[in-house]
Amino acid sequence: MRNPLQNAAAGNTLKSPGATPGSAGYTPGSAGETPGSAGRAAASLAELVTYRTVSSRAVAGVETDQFEAFIAALPRLYPAVHAALELERVNGHALLYRWPGSALAEDPAAAQRASVLMAHYDVVPAGDPGQWTQAPFSGHNDGTFLWGRGTLDDKGQLVAILEAAESLLRAGHAPAHDLYFSFGNNEETAGNSAAAAADLLAGRGVLPWLVLDEGGAVAGGAFPGVSRPAAVVGVAEKGILDVELLTRDQGGHASTPPRMGATARLARAITRIERSPFPQSLPEVTAEMLRRFCPHTPPPLRTVFANVALLRAPITWLFGRLGNETNAMTRTTVAITTLEGSSGANVLAATAKANANIRVAVGETVEGTVARLRKIIRDPKVELRVVEGNGPSPVSPNSAQWELLADCIGQVFPEAIITPYIMMGGTDSRRFTGICGTVYRFAPFFMDVRARGSIHAVDEKISLETLDRGVRFYETLMREL
Repeated sequence: MRNPLQNAAAGNTLKSPGATPGSAGYTPGSAGETPGSAGRAAASLAELVTYRTVSSRAVAGVETDQFEAFIAALPRLYPAVHAALELERVNGHALLYRWPGSALAEDPAAAQRASVLMAHYDVVPAGDPGQWTQAPFSGHNDGTFLWGRGTLDDKGQLVAILEAAESLLRAGHAPAHDLYFSFGNNEETAGNSAAAAADLLAGRGVLPWLVLDEGGAVAGGAFPGVSRPAAVVGVAEKGILDVELLTRDQGGHASTPPRMGATARLARAITRIERSPFPQSLPEVTAEMLRRFCPHTPPPLRTVFANVALLRAPITWLFGRLGNETNAMTRTTVAITTLEGSSGANVLAATAKANANIRVAVGETVEGTVARLRKIIRDPKVELRVVEGNGPSPVSPNSAQWELLADCIGQVFPEAIITPYIMMGGTDSRRFTGICGTVYRFAPFFMDVRARGSIHAVDEKISLETLDRGVRFYETLMREL
C-alpha cells in the first residue's frame, strides 16, 4: 500500500522532491551502486551525514532547509520502505513510520503487540572543522571507516533500521504485528518531538509491547578487568537537569574591584560543587551487571563480583575511583558546562551565570537534587533556577522483551557479554515510558574507548563492519518480532 507523506499536526499532503546532499564536495551515489545491504547502508549514511541537521534551542540556529533535505532524501534511498509503510510528520520534522502487521486484521488485540524502534537524526555542532581528520559533514568513506558528525550519534542507527526494513521488504517479509519507527529531530535539545510521537500513539490506543532506542552498545574496554566486549542494554536512564547559577553585583570599572564580586561568588559556588560530589550508591541493576561480568574477570575481581551482596560498600567506593564512567554509575553527577560574565575586559560583571548539567541517579528526584545543590553551595546570594529537567526513568524489568533482545544480540554479537545497565545520558525513549513498561536502550554497534570518546567530540566515525552488523541486528530483530 502506498501512502502519502502526511503532517500529523496540519494534515497536509506533502510531496517528496529529490534532494541534493547538504554539503559541498559530496560525490553523489545511489544506494544500489555497491551490491548488498552493507554497501547500500554505507552509501546512504555517507549522503545523510552531509545534511547539517544540527539541533539548537534557538530557532534561528536551526538550518530548516537541511532537515527538509534530509527527509526528502529518504524516499529515494529507501523506496520499498516508502512504498509499504505509512509515514507522518510529527512536530514539524520528526518522522513516525508504521509498518502494518499482518495479524491485525484477524486479531484486534494484536495492536497491543506493536513495537517501536527509535533513532534521531539531529546532531550536535561539529566545532572547529580544522580539528577533524576528515570534514565533519563530508561523509568521507576511506574503505574502513565512514567519517562525520552523526555516524554514531545517531544517523547510523537510523540507517541501520531503514536498511534492515528495506532488505526485508525486498525479500517479501511482513511483520505479524505493527512495527513503528520513530525518528526524532531534536533529541539533542528539547526532545519534545519524541513526546509528541508518544502522545500521538497513546491517543490512538497504541501501548507498545517493546520500545528500543539508542543507548548502550557493544563496548570494548569499558570495564576494568573484563576482557570480553560487553553488550550493555540500558534498562533505565538517569534524569537530566539543567540548573542556572546566577550571581549579581553592582558592576563598574575593573580598576576598583570589590571583594566577592559576581564572578568570584560564582567561582566559589562552582568550587564547592566540585569539592562536594553527591553521595554514592550501587543500584541493583549495576550489581546485576557485575554478577554477569563475574565469570569473565581475573580471580581477584571474580571473587569480589561474586560476592557483590556482601561487598557492596567497598565496591561502590572503588567504582568512584576507577574512572569517570564507573564513577558516574554510582552517583548523581554535576558538570559546569557554560559560563558567562562581563562583556568587557575592563568591566566588572553585574551578573555572572553558569549552567550546571546534572544527571540524576536512579532513585533520586529533581527536587531533592536541587535542594542538595543549595546545601552544597551554602550561599543564599547564589540564585538557582531550573532551566529544564526530568527525573530518572523507571527501570524496565527482566521480561520476555528482554529475552528477545538478548537472543538477537547473541546471534549477531556472540562474543559479547549481555548485561543490563543504567544509562548515564538521556534519550528520546524516556518520553515513551508513560505508554510502555518495557523500554530498552541499545545501539547495535561495537564501540571501543576511542569511538565512545568521539561522540559529541571530534573525529566521530563508524567502521563499515560495525554498520553492517547493526543492519544484521535489526534484520534479526524484525524477523523475531
